Amino acid sequence: MKQLVIATHNAGKLEEFRAFLAPLGFEVVSAAALSLPEPTETAPDFAGNARIKAVAAARASGLPALGDDSGLCVSALNGQPGVYSARYAADDYPGAFAKIIAAADAKDNWEAYFTCALCLAQPDGTTATYIGKAAGRIAPAPRGQGGFGYDPIFIPDGYEQSYAELGAEKDRISHRARAFEQIAAALADVQNLRP
Repeated sequence: MKQLVIATHNAGKLEEFRAFLAPLGFEVVSAAALSLPEPTETAPDFAGNARIKAVAAARASGLPALGDDSGLCVSALNGQPGVYSARYAADDYPGAFAKIIAAADAKDNWEAYFTCALCLAQPDGTTATYIGKAAGRIAPAPRGQGGFGYDPIFIPDGYEQSYAELGAEKDRISHRARAFEQIAAALADVQNLRP
């Protein structure tokens, strides 16, 4: 079984990664479990921040690492919170939900999308990045108990349920799932990964 470091300290993200990677035969370990420090995300875009995290984890652990940066982009907020999604919430997701819903209501523009950038980094610093997006709309009120982060206020196109209400279906259609579809071939090529 091949080891892969998931460059995250977010337990919700780690569980999603486990679900995506289990069929490919990877043993995953989080950066948090290895006591790796969280690097400062200084890039202006999702791909750059995913790369910062993946490269730092790969170099520190000596193992291939998968970094992720993702966020919610809301039309009524001119694409924000975007790369600042976690900081925008500042651990007060109900407060962030209220601000986003108020902005969408004020502008009568409920369009939004989630973006996920995945970066696979080798210990030697080589990287490959994959981007997934899921379009949808902001819910008029938080709905559902599943998922994490902004899931209760995001309704993906083609659905009436929020991410937080979709359960396992979210893992099939999400922005992260779309990025993983692209990276699956690279991960399946285990010859490129250290045992």
